[in-house]
Amino acid sequence: MIFGATPEAVRVGIGDDAAVLGVGDASLAWSVDVVVEGVHFRRDWLTPRELGFKATMAAASDLAAMGARPLGALASLVLPASMSDADMASLAEGQAAACTAIGASVIGGNLARGSELSVTTTVLGICDRVLRREGARAGDTLWCAGPLGLAAAGLRALLAGRSEDRALQAAIAAWRQPVARIAEGLRAAALAHAAIDVSDGLSLDAARLLGASLDLVMAPPVSADLGVAARALSVDAQELVLSGGEDYALLVAAPDDATLEGFSRIGRFEKGSGVLWLEQEGERRRIEPRGFDHFAS
Repeated sequence: MIFGATPEAVRVGIGDDAAVLGVGDASLAWSVDVVVEGVHFRRDWLTPRELGFKATMAAASDLAAMGARPLGALASLVLPASMSDADMASLAEGQAAACTAIGASVIGGNLARGSELSVTTTVLGICDRVLRREGARAGDTLWCAGPLGLAAAGLRALLAGRSEDRALQAAIAAWRQPVARIAEGLRAAALAHAAIDVSDGLSLDAARLLGASLDLVMAPPVSADLGVAARALSVDAQELVLSGGEDYALLVAAPDDATLEGFSRIGRFEKGSGVLWLEQEGERRRIEPRGFDHFAS
C-alpha cells in the first residue's frame, strides 16, 4: 500500500519494522507504536511507570530489528480524567528509564484528554547498515536473541488473576518489562541478511522472513522459566513459544558460521515454497503461522 508519491529520500517504506529516510549519507529509521487501554493492557495489571517503560521498549524494538541506534523518542498521551498528576509523572519516569536503557531520551510529544488511556511512541534511530525483513537466503540460520513465549505466559497469568503466584513471576515480569534488543541488533547489522522482532508470535513473525522460494525449519527452545510457568498454567509451553506475542525477541537470518553474541540458533532456511516446519526428534511437521491479529473479532 502506498499513500501518495514516494519521495526520493524514502529508502524503506511501508511493510517493514520501520521506515528509513536517507539524509545525505545517513539512514534514519522511524517507527511508531501505540498501546491502548482495554486492548493492549489493563491498568490493574501494571503501574503507570511500568506502562511507560513497556510502551517505550515495544516501540524501540522496531529499531533493533532494523539494526538502528536509537536517537530519541516522542510520546503522544491520551489521558482520561482518572489519571492523576502523580500517575502521569510515574508514566513519564518509566519512559525515561526505558530511553536511558537504550541510550536515548524523550525529545517531545503531545498531550490530550480522552476516555481511555493510550500511549503512542515514535522512535528515531540511525543505521550504518539497514536490516530488512526480506533478504534471507537458503543455507542461512535463524538466530534468536531474547526469551520466547514467556510474555504470553505472563499475559495468561494476569488474565487468570494470578499476579501473586510465585511460579508465574518471571513470566509476568517478561510481559510487564520487555527489553528492546538494541545491542544485539547493532551487532547483527554487519552480518545478518534479514531481521524482524517478535511482537505478534514466533511462527507468524518468522514466516514474514520467508520469500516465495524458501522454507524455514525451526526447533525453538523452551526455557526453564517458561516450563515452570506453563506447568503452573496447565498450558502447552511450545504453543506459547510458537504463537505467543509481545516477546520482543530479535530474529535474524545470517550465515551458519556467523558469530553472533547473545543469539542462539533456532532454525534454518532451505529452498522451498514459503512453508514453515517444526522439527522435533529428527522429524518435521508443517505448521501454520499463528499469532496476534490486531483486527481479529
